[in-house]
Order: sequence, then C-alpha cells, then structure tokens
Amino acid sequence: MFGTSRIDGAFSDVWETYFFMYVLTRAEGHLIGNHTYSHIQLTKNNRDKFKDELIKTNEILKEITGEEVQYVRPPYGSWDRSFEKELNMFPVLWTVDPLDWSSRNVGRITEKIVSKTGENDIILMHDYYDTSVTAALKAIDELLEEGYTFVTVEEILFD
Repeated sequence: MFGTSRIDGAFSDVWETYFFMYVLTRAEGHLIGNHTYSHIQLTKNNRDKFKDELIKTNEILKEITGEEVQYVRPPYGSWDRSFEKELNMFPVLWTVDPLDWSSRNVGRITEKIVSKTGENDIILMHDYYDTSVTAALKAIDELLEEGYTFVTVEEILFD
C-alpha cells in the first residue's frame, strides 16, 4: 500500500513516479490502499482530521489510478469502525508485528516473523528500512520452506 503527496496543489513529476509505482504494483497483483496523508494516528480528539486525511488521500489515489480505494492500513492500527460505512473502506490490520522499525538486526526481525506467523496472518513491516526489507525476504524464504503460501489481503479477508 502506498500514499501520495501534492506539491502546491498540483502534481509535478511526482505524479509520474507514483503512476509508475502504481502500474508496477498492480501488475504484480498487489492492492492499492490508503495509509492517510501524513501518517496521523487516530485519537478520540482528531476523528474529523483523520477522516479528512483519508478522503484527501483517496482523491489523490483516484487521480493517479482511476480507481476508488477501498482499503486502508490505519497508522498505528487506530481505527473507527464507523468509517467502514461512511467511507466504504475496509481496514487492513495485522496479526504479526515484528517491531522491525525498532531494530536493525535482520536475524532478530526474521526470527520474530517466522516464530509468530501462523495460518492467515498478516505481517506488518516497513520497507523504509533496508534491514526490514532484508528480513522480510529471508522470512518469506523460511516460511515457504515451512510450507506456507502467500496470498493477497483480499483472499485473507474475503475468502
């Protein structure tokens, strides 16, 4: 899932970059989802701002993709179920959090993923960190060796 940003209210070459990312992402079978505009954490005091960020990001993503966005991975896992009806959005939450953002130890991150993962789990990871990407690739190899298969979020949530 990825979000977008605007510069002075208009797209520049950033649009082309995100459109290219979109084409590659969809070609590989991934879903496009919302993660809010500024990674805001939903609290009881900022519901309207959080909702506005979801709407703003959905509008930007629709400009890029031509499609309505239905999925959201809410930052920090903070979610208000009423948004599901109000915005016609489904939250994608996780069941395994290896806390990859807090460690640069690839082995430790990989071990947490592999030891905590079970059938139909969704693993939270942050590709911002090289160590997280490396750990994810190692964990995928190990989980495949253990007989796991990987499916889309849609398959887990709706099959």
